This record gives sequence, C-alpha cells and structure tokens, in this order.
Amino acid sequence: MRRIVIPALAVVPLLVTTTGAAAAPARHDVPRAVRAVAETPALFDDAAGGDADADDPAIWVHPTDRAGSLVIVTAKNGGLRVYDLRARERQAMATPPAPGPDDEAGRFNNVDLVSGFRLAGRPVDLAVVTDRGRDQLRFYRIDPVSRRLVDVTAPQPPFAFSRDQAEVNTQRTAYGLGTFTDRDGAAYAVVSRRSTPEVGVFRLVEQAGRVSYRPVGRLVLPSTFTLPDGSAWSPCTDPGDGPQVEGTVVDPATGVVYLAQEKVGLWRTRLVGGRFVGVPRSVERVREYGVPAVFDPAADDCVTDHTADPGFGGRIAQDVEGLTIMRTGRYAGTLVVSSQGDDTFFTYDRVSNRPTGRFAVVDGRFDGAQECDGAAVTATPLPGFPGGLLVVQDGRNTPTTPDGDDGVRPDSNVKFVDAGFLAGRR
Repeated sequence: MRRIVIPALAVVPLLVTTTGAAAAPARHDVPRAVRAVAETPALFDDAAGGDADADDPAIWVHPTDRAGSLVIVTAKNGGLRVYDLRARERQAMATPPAPGPDDEAGRFNNVDLVSGFRLAGRPVDLAVVTDRGRDQLRFYRIDPVSRRLVDVTAPQPPFAFSRDQAEVNTQRTAYGLGTFTDRDGAAYAVVSRRSTPEVGVFRLVEQAGRVSYRPVGRLVLPSTFTLPDGSAWSPCTDPGDGPQVEGTVVDPATGVVYLAQEKVGLWRTRLVGGRFVGVPRSVERVREYGVPAVFDPAADDCVTDHTADPGFGGRIAQDVEGLTIMRTGRYAGTLVVSSQGDDTFFTYDRVSNRPTGRFAVVDGRFDGAQECDGAAVTATPLPGFPGGLLVVQDGRNTPTTPDGDDGVRPDSNVKFVDAGFLAGRR
C-alpha cells in the first residue's frame, strides 16, 4: 500500500490566486440568492430526538422511474434517513450497537453512492456510509422495486484506520467520504480520518454475498505551512488534533479528487488504480489562512486574532465543508463548495477550477441553509426539479423548537433546491 506524505512547511502552488481581506470584492463574490423548494422534517440532536443530527446527503436517481428517486441522509447517532422527492421520510435505519460496554456505538457521518457494483452475480446500487463511531464502512443495497435500503455489510468489516478497539475509542476514525468507480469497474471509497490530515483509499470487495473493503492507498496533507513572507503557520485545532478533512468528492471522468481540509482550504489531487498520484495542489484557501489563532481552554475553542491578518487567505470562510459536482457533460459542469463560516457556497468550473460564482440558500417558503456540512447535486431533471436537484444540509433549521432546559432544541434537516441555476437554466 503506497503512502504519500506531504512534508511540513511545504509550499504548494495555488490554482486560484486570492488575497482574502486585502482583495477588492469581485462580482462573483456577491452571493446569488436561491430558495428551497422543499425541506425534510426536523431532526433533533437530543435524547428525545434520538441524538439525530442531519449531516451529509446523497441523491439516488431511479434507473427507470425518476419519480421514484431518493435522497439518503446521514443522521450521526440517529443512523440513516431516506426521503422521497417531496422530502417525506420513507425509511430510518439505526446505527450498529457498541461492541462492548465501554466502546463507542455506531455514528454515521458521510454517505455516497456506488452504481453497478457486482454483488451475488448481479449489478446493484450501494449507499456507502462512514461509521465514525466504530471506524468502519457500511453498505446498503438500494432496492429499485421497494425503494428501500437493505444492509449488505460483511459480518465483520475491518477497522478503516485503527489497530484495535482501544484505538477506535479515541475516535480518530473514518469521517469524510467520496466514492469512485474506475473504467475497469473497480469501486473505491476515499475516506478521511477524523482529527487528522490523513486520507485513505479503500477498494470495495464482495465477500460471500456481502460487501467489505481493503486499503490500497494513503495520503497525509500538510499540517504546517510556509507563508509567502517566510513565516510558518499552522491552523488552530483542539489540543493533540491535526487539521482534518471532511468534504470529499471524486470526478469520475478524470479521477481528480477534491478534499476539503476544513481550516486550511480546498485541495485537488488524482487517483490512478486506486492510489494517489502527484502532489496535491491548492484550489482555494480559507480566509483565515495564515491568521494567528490559539486554543482557549476556558472557551473550549480557538480564538482568532483577525487584527493580525497578514492577507494571505482566500475567500472560503472556514470551515470549508461539503463538496459536490454538477455534471452537465462528460467534462462540463460545476464544483460546489460549502463555505460554512458565512452560510454561502462557492462554485468553480469543473475542469479548470476557475471561480464562477457564489450563492446562498435564503429564506423563502422554507428557511434557508446555515452552517452547511454536506451537499449533493444531480443535473438529471426530476419531478419538481426540472433543472436537476441540489440538496444541502441546514445545520441551524428554523423555526427552532423551544426546550425547557436550554431555550431551544438543536434542530437540523436538509433543503431541496432546483439546481437549474448552476447550469444557467434559471
């Protein structure tokens, strides 16, 4: 298994040159306002709500009946939720229990899809999920007749990153996820490791009519950077942690992998034969790149000194989060990036990565999307979504529900948006 480590203090060339606060606002930096057509029921991240917290969506387009398409959403401790195109819940799937009394139970973080995987001698579509609680991948066959998910995970899936259960319990586990099928039909999952800059590649394999996986590649992104003035900078994280990646997407036509290192920026690299090749390149930095910050134990958070901003940052407001590609042709289309810190999304040309715009999902018939973790898009016209469907997580759903103890209950869901504006169709 090949392992690529990008050295500390590496100077990595930018594809897009920006200077953050020092730059004059460009026309494409004014966010376009778009509104949701539908939203899923609220999920509540508390005991009464089953600790359900919407995080990452995937869109499954039915092969013969577009009206039967589904949106699959991770809900962390709340497992998986499956919705129809009217945002109505069709199915809820629980996480696996903890293997022992002192161990972590399942916690589903990200989801992506694999089409045409050979299972028991026939092609099936799979929903692939990172279980960050148990450091595993889990697999669900999508039945096109019943439009329900069926667990087809091998009985004893291996740990993705950990050596043993004790290491699993430290929760440096499988986190972000993007899937990819190469021209030979081999299916892979690109998986990031929580609280570290590590990313692994796993090949999906059949095992007695179930699905398992094996590692085939590794990449470690930088944790420390040399700024243009020659000084060194590291992003602030919790003590002992590294700058993690979550948002992950692979362009199936080119094998280009985009990685959202939350407090650093957006990277691109390539996969060949399931392995990373070449040195990752920066597409865009976060605004806070190079800005001094220290962890404050009392606040249990990083405190950033914006007055000392050296002006080396980009446009994305940390954290850089969900990534998805709107494919409008073999190579045509748009890369969409969640700028979580300012509740907007940046768009880039799929091939050149030239910035093409910025948008925000704002209040309308439904409330807008804030603090977005995950996003998914398809250009396929669907009933109710003639321009295609964009689904984005809303980390601060409103109106909030009162709670006697804390004022409001933690409330999240996902919004459904007609994606035609991404292709210039509306």
